[in-house]
Amino acid sequence: MAIDRIFKDEAMEEKGERARMASFVGAMAIADLVKTTLGPKGMKAVDNKDDTEKFRSDLMNIARTTLSSKILSQDKEHFAKLAVDAVMRLKGSTNLESIQIIKKPGGSLTDSFLDEGFILDKKIGIGQPKRIENAKILVANTAMDTDKVKIYGARVRVDSMSKVAEIEGAEKEKMREKVQKIIGHGINCFVNRQLIYNFPEELFADAGILAIEHADFDGIERLALVTGGEIASTFDNPESVKLGHCNLIEEIMIGEDKLIHFSGVALGQACTIVLRGASHHVLDEAERSLHDALCVLSQTINDSRVVLGGGWPEMVMAKEVDELARKTPGKKSLAIEAFSRALSAIPTIIADNAGLDSAELISQLRAEHQNEGCTSGIDVISGSVGDMAERGISEAFKVKQAVLLSATEAAEMILRVDEIITCAPRRREDRM
Repeated sequence: MAIDRIFKDEAMEEKGERARMASFVGAMAIADLVKTTLGPKGMKAVDNKDDTEKFRSDLMNIARTTLSSKILSQDKEHFAKLAVDAVMRLKGSTNLESIQIIKKPGGSLTDSFLDEGFILDKKIGIGQPKRIENAKILVANTAMDTDKVKIYGARVRVDSMSKVAEIEGAEKEKMREKVQKIIGHGINCFVNRQLIYNFPEELFADAGILAIEHADFDGIERLALVTGGEIASTFDNPESVKLGHCNLIEEIMIGEDKLIHFSGVALGQACTIVLRGASHHVLDEAERSLHDALCVLSQTINDSRVVLGGGWPEMVMAKEVDELARKTPGKKSLAIEAFSRALSAIPTIIADNAGLDSAELISQLRAEHQNEGCTSGIDVISGSVGDMAERGISEAFKVKQAVLLSATEAAEMILRVDEIITCAPRRREDRM
């Protein structure tokens, strides 16, 4: 019994030591990151926010690096410019809802363009005005299809067709009153989430109001956002409804499709990226690639520090961690060395993914980083160790920081797990 208790105490002490080592590694990782990026011997995280031209160049480098491994790599210069222009319009905001992406098959990827405004993928109806200046827009989600008799789960008995006509007349009169309430808001454009039947559409056309029906929900939410309005469903109190505004509404053509263009919207940073491509599959992949670039760039606008890529930051940090391990006595040095090896795994994975000889390249890279001020990293294009500063391979500091801290926290949690409790398999009952 005493022996069991001794072994148990030793096991608990060992687990506690592992947990303390894990905590030390986590704290060391954060301290090391700050030290190697901001210290006197730091990795020189560049911040060119005060210089517009240099900051734009940094953003272009980040966008090219992000797009290099995706379907847009062949036209990364064109799409990097689109992404940077769109994010620069946000003026420091990270709300990507202001950037709309529309996919239209046809043409090539290089035909994609950025439009400074909002484009709604709908057509203007017959008899509706094709151009409206100084638009006052009411965005709504309401039923505009009740002018005809529609009875579900009930039965109506009438003794003549005139009674049916009376019911239809009552429905039309009810719809007329609803349309008059909407017109009473002083609008010249009505955008509805649901269908608009012929009768209310005719009433809107007679009043000179552009009525747009069946706009998808994402579309009207974004339209309400960029025009400064709110989605309404009741119209009894016009003073409580917030209208959207824009300078001009007109119909445009992209390829063979007609769309509605809103320019001069209240949210000035709103814009639309129109993607062109051979097929829907290409466009879907292009949208995912472009969205990745927009996410990284929007975070870089918020935190403008930039570091080099190609595994360079990891090698710089690994070198600093190795030096710390040599100065640290005891078991803690083993944890520090393990953290250094984990950092070195990133450039190794970059080389392996490119089909290169990682052992040879990492050895060369480690030797290069013994020189002070080294900016070498893995160049997967040439298949060798290259200067990341000359090649313009950059990454966002904030993204690199998030990756490093998340990985460290995950490793800490794994090391803190004392034991795994497994559930015994469920017994089967013998059945005849």
